Amino acid sequence: MPSYTAPTKDIQYVLHDVLNISGSDIPGYSDLEPEFTEAILDAAGQLASEVIAPLNVVGDKEGCTFENGVITTPTGFKEAFEQVKEGGWPGLDLPEEFGGQGLPYLMSTAVGEMFSAANQAFTMYQGLTHGAASAILVHGTDQQKATYLPKMTSCEWTGTMNLTEPHCGTDLGLMRTKAEPQADGSYKISGQKIFISAGDHDMSSNVIHLVLAKITGGPEGIKGVSLFIVPKYIVDEDGNPGAKNGVSVGSIEEKMGIHGNSTCVMNYDEATGYLLGDMHKGMRAMFTMMNEARLGVGMQGLAQAEAAYQNAVIYAKDRLQGRAVTGVANPDGPADPLIVHPDIRRNLMDQKSFIEGARAFMLWGAQLIDQAHRSKDKDADGLISLMTPVLKGFLTDKGYEATVNAQQVYGGHGYIEEWGMSQFTRDARIAMIYEGANGVQALDLVGRKLATDGGKHVMAFFEMVKSFCKENGEGDMAEFVDPLKAASKDLQGAGMFFMQNGMKNPNAALSGSYDFMHLFGYVCLGLMWARMAKVSLAALENGTDDPEFHQNKLTTARYYMARQLPMTGTLLKRIESGADPVMTLPAEAF
Repeated sequence: MPSYTAPTKDIQYVLHDVLNISGSDIPGYSDLEPEFTEAILDAAGQLASEVIAPLNVVGDKEGCTFENGVITTPTGFKEAFEQVKEGGWPGLDLPEEFGGQGLPYLMSTAVGEMFSAANQAFTMYQGLTHGAASAILVHGTDQQKATYLPKMTSCEWTGTMNLTEPHCGTDLGLMRTKAEPQADGSYKISGQKIFISAGDHDMSSNVIHLVLAKITGGPEGIKGVSLFIVPKYIVDEDGNPGAKNGVSVGSIEEKMGIHGNSTCVMNYDEATGYLLGDMHKGMRAMFTMMNEARLGVGMQGLAQAEAAYQNAVIYAKDRLQGRAVTGVANPDGPADPLIVHPDIRRNLMDQKSFIEGARAFMLWGAQLIDQAHRSKDKDADGLISLMTPVLKGFLTDKGYEATVNAQQVYGGHGYIEEWGMSQFTRDARIAMIYEGANGVQALDLVGRKLATDGGKHVMAFFEMVKSFCKENGEGDMAEFVDPLKAASKDLQGAGMFFMQNGMKNPNAALSGSYDFMHLFGYVCLGLMWARMAKVSLAALENGTDDPEFHQNKLTTARYYMARQLPMTGTLLKRIESGADPVMTLPAEAF
C-alpha cells in the first residue's frame, strides 16, 4: 500500500527562507515565527500521515454507498473526520468570532496540501465547507452568518456549491433551476444539480447547500442568476437542524476517481432557500467560492504529484533491474536499483523539479491572497486574480502528468491495483476538469485577465521578473537568471502576439490560450526556482547546518532551468502559428 510522509521541512523552507513570512508587514504574519509554524505543520503532518493517508486506499476501494436515501462514507472516514474537527483544522484561517483560529490563509494552504496529498477525496468534505463558509462570510447577512458559520467553521455542518446541471456546465446562463419568492422573504427552489461533491453523507448533522438558481421573472441568461442558502434540514429557532427540507439525493455519480467523496445528483423540490447576497448577483457571490476553490484545486494537482512521487522514489531505490551502464552499482545483488538508470533519473527529476517549484508558487499565491485581504492591497488582488487560472490550470495539468510519470517508474506494477499508483492518477484527473475546466481557465487568462485594469497586473509581473533578473544577474546567480530572462521574453513575445493579432482575429489569440497558460506557468516556476537558488546559495555561503539540503535545491534548480524552462520557446512558436493550423479544417472533416 502506498505511504505518505508530510514534506514539512520543505514547506518550512519556502515559508521562512524564501517568502520570509515572519518579516512580512501583512497583518498576522508577525506571529508566524518558525517555531510556531513548525508546531502547526508537524501536528497536521502527523494527522495526515498516520490517520488520513491510510484511508486513501480504503476510500478508493469501498467508495460511498447509497441505500434507502442514506449515504454512508467508507470505513474509517467518520472517525477520522472527528479527529480533524477536534483539532480545529477546518477553521484554521476562519474568524475567531465564529470559532475559527484566525490564522492567515497561507497556513491553511500549507496544511491543505498535506491533507489533500494524504487523501484528496476525504479532504474535499472540509474543503468545500470552507468555500461555502467563505461565501457566507463575505456576502451573508449578520443573521445568516450567526446561523451557519459557527457550525460550518467546526464542520459540525458541512457545505457544498451547486452550479452544474445536466444540460449546462460552464455556460451557467442556461440553467433551469428556479426560485419562487415567498411572502416570508424565503424562496422555493426547484431543479436538479449534478456533480455535487460532498452533496450528502453521514459525517455531519446538516449539509448547507449554496445553490445557483433564477428568480422567476428575472433577467435572461447569466444576469438573472442568484445564489441561495438551501440547508438539508431547516434550522430551528434554537439553531439546530429541524424539519427536513425539500432536498434529496437522486444518485451517487460513478466516477473515475475520488471514490471516497460522495459526488451526488441533487434534486430540489420546492426546497426552502434564502437569498445570499444581492438578487441577480449570484455569480459574484459564487465566485467568492470559485476563486478559493480554484486555488485549492491547483493545490490538489501539486498534492497528488507529491504523494505519487514519494512512492515512486521508494520503488526506484528498492527495485532491482539491470545494471548501470557505467559499471555495477550494487555488486552484492543480482541487479542494480532502478534509480541508477538515466531515464529513471530524468523521470524523477521532472517530478521533483515541478513539485518543489509548484509548492513555492502555490504558497506565494496564498501570500498574495493574504496581502490582498488583510492589507487591502488592490495590486496584490489584481496579481493573484491574474495568477489564479495559471495556478489552477498549470499545476493540475503538470500534477496529473507527474502522477503518470510516477506510475511509469513502476513499469507493469504501476498498472496493477496492488501497488496503488493508479489511484493517484485517477484522483488527479478530476482536478483538470472541475471548478472550471483548464481550457476555460486558459480562455479566462487570455480573454479577460491579461487586459484587466489596462494590462496593469501582467505588466507588474513582467517588471517583477525584470527587476529580479537585474538585481541578481551576476556571479553564481547568472546560471539561474539567464534562463529566466529568456523565458520571460518568450512570455512577453506571446503577449505581444495577442495584442497585435487578437483584435482583428480573436481566434488567433484563443487558439494559443492553452499554450500561453502553460508558458506563464513555466515562467512562474522559473521565478520560484531562481528565488530558491538565491536563498540556498546565500545559506551555503553564510554557513548552514544542512548544506546537503541546499546543495540539492541548487541541483534541482539547475535541472529545471536546463530541462524544463526551455519549453517556453516551443510554446511561443505554437502561439505564433496563429489560428490557421487550429481552425482551418472544416468541422465535418473531423
